[in-house]
Amino acid sequence: MTVRFEPPFPEQKQPTPGRTDAMTPRPDHGETSYVGSGRLKGKRAIITGGDSGIGRAVAIAFAREGADLLISYLSEDDDAAETARWIEEAGQKAVLMPGDIQHPAHCRAIVERAADELGGLDILVNNAAHQASFDAIEEISDEEWQLTFAVNIHAMFYLTKAAVPHMRPGSSIINTASVNADKPNPSLLAYAATKGAIQNFTGGLAQMLAGKGIRANAVAPGPIWTPLIPSTLPAESVSQFGKQVPMQRPGQPAELATAYVMLADPLSSYVSGATIAVTGGHPII
Repeated sequence: MTVRFEPPFPEQKQPTPGRTDAMTPRPDHGETSYVGSGRLKGKRAIITGGDSGIGRAVAIAFAREGADLLISYLSEDDDAAETARWIEEAGQKAVLMPGDIQHPAHCRAIVERAADELGGLDILVNNAAHQASFDAIEEISDEEWQLTFAVNIHAMFYLTKAAVPHMRPGSSIINTASVNADKPNPSLLAYAATKGAIQNFTGGLAQMLAGKGIRANAVAPGPIWTPLIPSTLPAESVSQFGKQVPMQRPGQPAELATAYVMLADPLSSYVSGATIAVTGGHPII
């Protein structure tokens, strides 16, 4: 069973992008709870931001369902190595690729390496994101605004454009959106704007790729306990993180994994253009 906990949490702050081992309490990625059943046997997947948080939980689930994986991440080598260990323990191949996805050439290199080392590509999970909190628009620099869009939505375009030529009918693209697309947090102005763009991108992409037999969907998480939280939010906000939703607690990364598995599963062949909300009871309608 997934480990769950409720606020208040110890006030904590980390440098961006944050590390799993420095979090108190430590997130649950499904290490001891997720049991696979071969739903993705023989599939080849890319997960960006797969070193920690939601990405790690999805990586563990995909591996236990039979997929080989390329894990794209920025620079968190220790976290990425831990994710790779769980993938390999499940008997699957793990390829690690550090680097900055705000650069188009790196996005293309990710896809080419996955196609080469995994022998093809069936699933692309666009999960990596950048966020920072500000109290006033005057505090947001031009560079910060541009970086948020470069990482969160521009990279999604570059990766998808590079991936589609390698994908066969039945392949799946899954984009991580957010409850912020429907209920934007003003302190996350840039981040929330990119998540709205991701929802729109996913809906248009699903229609554009339908003729190729490739599905595109999104998952919209609510407050999830990942390294992004103590590394980007004020310490006092971290203490009460998750209290704002009906369940009054943050979600664990493990609690999102089944949504990604469902969307990647070839049996979900009529699901495209959808957004799956994993929000602790906050409705997205």
